[in-house]
Order: sequence, then structure tokens, then C-alpha cells
Amino acid sequence: MEETYLLSYPGVKKKILAGGKGPLPHFPPGTKVIFHFQTLLDNFERTVVDDSRLAGRPAEIFVGKMFKMEIWESLLTSMRVGEVAEFWCDAVHTGLYPIVSKGMRLIAQGKDPLEGQKHMCGMGNLFHYHSTGFPELDEIMRNPQPLIFIMELLQVGDPLSYHRESWMMEKDEKLQTVPVLHMQGNALVRQKQFREAASKYKEAVLLLKTVQSREMPGDVDYINLGRMIVPLELNYCQCMLELEEYYEVIEHTTELLEKHKDCVKGYYKRAKAHAAVWNEKEARRDFSTVAQLDISLAALVRRELKELSERMKEKYWEEKEQYWNMLEKTEGASKQEEEE
Repeated sequence: MEETYLLSYPGVKKKILAGGKGPLPHFPPGTKVIFHFQTLLDNFERTVVDDSRLAGRPAEIFVGKMFKMEIWESLLTSMRVGEVAEFWCDAVHTGLYPIVSKGMRLIAQGKDPLEGQKHMCGMGNLFHYHSTGFPELDEIMRNPQPLIFIMELLQVGDPLSYHRESWMMEKDEKLQTVPVLHMQGNALVRQKQFREAASKYKEAVLLLKTVQSREMPGDVDYINLGRMIVPLELNYCQCMLELEEYYEVIEHTTELLEKHKDCVKGYYKRAKAHAAVWNEKEARRDFSTVAQLDISLAALVRRELKELSERMKEKYWEEKEQYWNMLEKTEGASKQEEEE
């Protein structure tokens, strides 16, 4: 089929690769649009930059909710369900793609899409950092250029027919959802469903971080939101301790303690995680910090340090025994070879 310009958007060409089904859907504000996409460079090789199928899940946006790649909403709302189309977009429409791509990649890895961003507009964040962490995105950032998007529209949802997700919530709705998620997490902990509880706490943290990202650092609202995040992060880390995900605990508590250096529970949970993975020096340091920050916990710290010493001794003798057993087997094998 011949390429045609989308009339209201100069610098965009559309080519239908496979026709869709039925009439053009209605897209009222809040409509959830689910789709697969490929992003290609406009070069001879048509180099693939991103492919949602390789990420293992389709992408989704909500109509009218200020998605950073505004042109994507226009492209998708020109399609029928099941349609596959190729769009060529001039550089004027693709300037924010490195940020969008980085965020989607972090989400696919189970990370916070706002990780590392400072309080500024999307374009400000784009130029504040020398690198997105992905070389191919850095190249697009240094050299703004046209991109090709191949999209397949999978599903168009009724705005009232599904669970409202953080992308489409207003600030007040996010803040009202957080205590509900907190209580749900606590209830799941009482049922010892730690994995499910951790998911609730993490969702609440991400909601608060999205709200906090729109506040000015140092302002009262920014500080108060940061304080609301602390107990949720600690609860998440406790769930990870129960699930024996110790390195996850170390990573999250370290990030937390960089912002809240007097958080006693943060040091305690990190100490427990370090002790579990035999990081004796780090565990002793964190346990000592707990006792310094809260003298009432001195007795607890002494018990933890005593238990740590006993475990390290057991580990020492176990490793020594394994060493001698291995040495005896080696010597026995060598002696047998000599006799033969």
C-alpha cells in the first residue's frame, strides 16, 4: 500500500502492512491502548533499536494522559484493532525517544522507570545526563534523527473496564491508593504471603516516587513524601529477608540510607542481610551503627554479634573440614597413580 501523510501531523508517514478488523475504534480520554512495537533506525540496514516482543510483554499507554512520546498517541489512534502499520517520524517528533525507551527498558527489568532522574522536565533530564546507560540510545540523543515505528494494535480497552494503573491516576488518587496498598501488604504479611506483600509495598513506593518527582527537592511536600516512602521500603526489605533475597535487601537499604542516614531499621535490616551472605565486616559495621543510633538496642546488637561470631566459627570449621577432605582425596589419588 502506498505511503500517506497523516494530515494533521507533518513529518509523519504511514504505511499499512496488515489491515485491521472492524471500524476505527473510539478513543475517549483514559482509554487503555495495548500494542506491540518495533523501533528502527532510518538507515540502509533498518537497525532495530527496540522490540517489545523481545521484552516479553506488549506496551501500553492511556489516551490523554500526557505520554512523553505524544506522537505515539496520534499514531495508535489512527489504527484499527489487529492492524499492523509502519510509521516514519521526522526528528521533530522523536527527540524524547531515548528517555521513553530507557523507562520502558527499566520497567521490563522490574526497576523504577524514574530511577536516576532529577526534578526537571523530560527534556531537561535528557540533557542533564551524559548517558542513558544504553549506547544505542546515547547515539540517538547525541544525533536527533528520524525513526521508524512498526506498530501492531492489539487491544483497545474501555476506560471503566479495568483496574486503574498509576499512569492514569491523578496526584490525589495516587496518594489515596498508597495507604490501601500498605494495608493490603500488611494483611498478606500476616498470612506469610511475603512475595505478594512485597509487590504491594513496591507498588505503593512507585506511586509515591512518581508524585515526589513533580515536587521541588527540599520543599516540605518533597520531604514529607520521602518520609512516607521509608516505612514502605523497610516493609519491602523485611519481605525480601523472609524470602532470603539478601542482595535485594542490601541494594534497597543502601539506597535508602543514602537519603536517610539515621534510619536505624535500615541499618539493622542491611546488617541481617550482610550476615546472611557472610559479609562479616559489613554486618559488624551496621550492627555497631544500630547500637550507636539507639542505645536501647545495645543488648539486641550484642546478641546478634554473638550469633554472627558463632556462625562464622562454624563456617570456618566446615570449610577447613572440606579442605582437608579434598586434600586427602587428592593425596590418595596421587598415591594410587604412583603405585600403578
